[in-house]
Amino acid sequence: MPCYRRSLTGTTYFFTVATHRRRPILCDDPVRLARRHAIERVRLRLPFTTDAMVLMPDHLHCIWTLPDGDINFSSRWVQIKHHVPYHCRKLYPMTMSESRTRRRTAAIWQRRFWEHRIRDETDMERHVDYIHANPVKHGLVDAASDWPYSTFGRFVRAGVYSEDWGGNPACDGMQFE
Repeated sequence: MPCYRRSLTGTTYFFTVATHRRRPILCDDPVRLARRHAIERVRLRLPFTTDAMVLMPDHLHCIWTLPDGDINFSSRWVQIKHHVPYHCRKLYPMTMSESRTRRRTAAIWQRRFWEHRIRDETDMERHVDYIHANPVKHGLVDAASDWPYSTFGRFVRAGVYSEDWGGNPACDGMQFE
């Protein structure tokens, strides 16, 4: 990905967030719209930039940059993870375990998420590539451009990727940490 250059201001993180028991509902319109609305609402109170994202049926990957001096990504995720099930509760009734009832956490999301602090430009490039290649890696499409739920198109319009980037051969062996 040779043309991708940006200054890393603030703290930048890669996240993986999965659904509870890997339930494949994240690409359903009501969940997608609730997630988008949640991010917009949270961003008003606690700003961040979404640098790259892919929405998969049972998980999502994204890269956020927080404002300078701000490392509180957890409170952002707590609010997003609260908003989505609240707005989708009638469409996706969930059987709540005693533990989830006691903690007042809905069963759309796994409780935890995985985060990785982006160290430098090379690390950023590798994670952005990983995000956009993920639908191909999981066998959902043959090329990154075929998956509608990612920021891939934004990167093509910016000249970072060619439209045909991310076919199966390009994604073979793409791994990190």
